[in-house]
Amino acid sequence: MTGRKKIQSWLALSLVPGMGPVTCNKLVAHFGSPEKVLAVSSPNLTAVASLRKESLAALSGEGRQHLEELANKEIERATEKNIAIIPCDDPLYPALLKNIHDPPVVLYVLGAPELLTCRGMGIVGSRAATHYGKDIAQQMAGSLSRQGFTIISGLALGIDTAAHNGALAAEGKTIAVLGCGLDIVYPPSNHNLYKRIASAGAVVSEYPLGTKPDSFRFPARNRIISGLSLGIVVVEAANRSGSLITASHALEQGREVFAVPGRIDSVKSAGTHTLLQQGAKLVHSINDIVEEFPANVFQQSVEEAGMEEDEQVFFENLSQEEAELFEFIGVYPRTFDEIIKDSGFTAQRINEVLLLLELKGMVQTLPGKSYQRVTSLSSK
Repeated sequence: MTGRKKIQSWLALSLVPGMGPVTCNKLVAHFGSPEKVLAVSSPNLTAVASLRKESLAALSGEGRQHLEELANKEIERATEKNIAIIPCDDPLYPALLKNIHDPPVVLYVLGAPELLTCRGMGIVGSRAATHYGKDIAQQMAGSLSRQGFTIISGLALGIDTAAHNGALAAEGKTIAVLGCGLDIVYPPSNHNLYKRIASAGAVVSEYPLGTKPDSFRFPARNRIISGLSLGIVVVEAANRSGSLITASHALEQGREVFAVPGRIDSVKSAGTHTLLQQGAKLVHSINDIVEEFPANVFQQSVEEAGMEEDEQVFFENLSQEEAELFEFIGVYPRTFDEIIKDSGFTAQRINEVLLLLELKGMVQTLPGKSYQRVTSLSSK
């Protein structure tokens, strides 16, 4: 079977209404190929799998012809947009994903398809993330990128966006998995990020072009994020969140699950704390992730040791006032008034010293005239 003919057969099968990946793959495994499934009579199909009436109608004589026409149009549209269509028996189809319970029948890929077989690490979390969560996700993604991991996330606002940006800032690779067709950017505000990822990495979906981002598609999308990854890192997630669904998929797929702790009084960290109670590995530093993959342990340990030396140099270069004021500023934001109350410094002097600390890269200013330490989870 030629390359186009094979893709057409897989696409036609994937476009059968009411038939999901599990049933599609079951039929192909039984009959030998998607082309043979499309040629089998209805009684033989129903003897292997329970199919809906709409599915059987689509696999009838006229229905098959219609499926082939839809598949051809899909190939033409994808070609026009430089989108690759990778069926699950293609050498470029990632082995990790192929071995999950319900692998997508086909993958649509804009960017570099070969990236799907790289060492992937998923980073997910709250859309309405705190500044702390976004900062940690971005630093973590950058550090993992420098260790040779491809960062995988879902292009959503908040933690996902921070993770993608962190990888790109480190000149690393990143994959965005969408819950809609690749010709639709969701959320629209991430249009520029979408283009950057497509240029420096890959944007992936299992859905045909034109598929809208309906809410029910995102839980299914999450299994692909975890399926492509060696492990999943959850940064800020409420209970009953999509990130916990991703973590659940990861556990079912035999992947490592990591969680970043947060404030105990924050609902946005409730989900990550639940994961920790259930046995997820706590992430205190990047080494907590990398040590699970022995090939990189030594290199990361050396880098972290160097990072600790850099921090020591920072402190040695502080004046007494800078060091004293720095002690009153933590990784969680503190307002200007809180710093005045706890430190005993005058407002004018605090302004002067905070500016010096900010210039030295040790403190950052947040909206609402709040301040926090620059975290050192990852090397700069």
